[in-house]
Amino acid sequence: MKARTTAYIQLHVAVVLYGFTAILGDLISISALSLVWWRVLLTSLSLLFFVGFGRAILKLPPKVILQFMGIGVVVAVHWLTFYGAIKYSNASVTLAAFAVTSLFTSLLEPMMTEKRFDKIELMLGLLVIPAMFLIASNIDLSLVKGLWIGLFSAFLAAIFAILNKKMVDKADSYQITFLEMSSAFLFLSLLLPFFIDDNTPLMPLPTDWIYLIILALVCTTFAFIISLKALEQVSAFDANLVINLEPVYGILLAAIILGDHKEVSPAFYVGVGMILMIVLGYTWWRNRE
Repeated sequence: MKARTTAYIQLHVAVVLYGFTAILGDLISISALSLVWWRVLLTSLSLLFFVGFGRAILKLPPKVILQFMGIGVVVAVHWLTFYGAIKYSNASVTLAAFAVTSLFTSLLEPMMTEKRFDKIELMLGLLVIPAMFLIASNIDLSLVKGLWIGLFSAFLAAIFAILNKKMVDKADSYQITFLEMSSAFLFLSLLLPFFIDDNTPLMPLPTDWIYLIILALVCTTFAFIISLKALEQVSAFDANLVINLEPVYGILLAAIILGDHKEVSPAFYVGVGMILMIVLGYTWWRNRE
């Protein structure tokens, strides 16, 4: 019980930091591709010391290395769509789309693992849908494209959470994070020549560097490691239900820092409140069980 409590605390800290990434993504001026490329590069460099500058990685079986690198590609596309959604809408709308991650997880986890379908998990995942309809129907049409991109990003988030849960005992959290971030960097580096030009610069502005460093070291390296440690004690669905609080934390931060509340109606926040009730209700039910 103590280990699970610690894991949930770690998850909540990670989720607050994940929520803050949307704020930083809105503040950073460069494109989504450039932003994610710098994020994974700085994160990989920050982990070199923890993995013995690559020596610890060489001790892992080649198959395991390739599997984690494959997950890293999923993470890269997830982040591309995440920041792309922010550019097409705003931080609040993108974060609200992440509420559907629990539904995707409840459907995908039994297909991708040996876990049986859980009726309660599926029901709670389905309860998120009315909240999403409420959110989608109360935003400006110009923001809808960003909402759809955010939903696809949530689908990818469910996939890599499940894959990480399956693989979490194959290496320590530093090795996992380094492999996934470095493979994301390599994958995005292959894309850069096709998308970077004078209209889409790679180099950040001077004001962007502070945000990028916070994004990479605090909101990525630190948050990613503690969330992976938490996955050793909780299921992927449990983790994603806590991660559903990311919209709540992030939207509150967006309202305070970015003034996003001016772009959405009060009904939007009713939908977010429904998500919060679902998460708290599930937590109460699991503790009672």
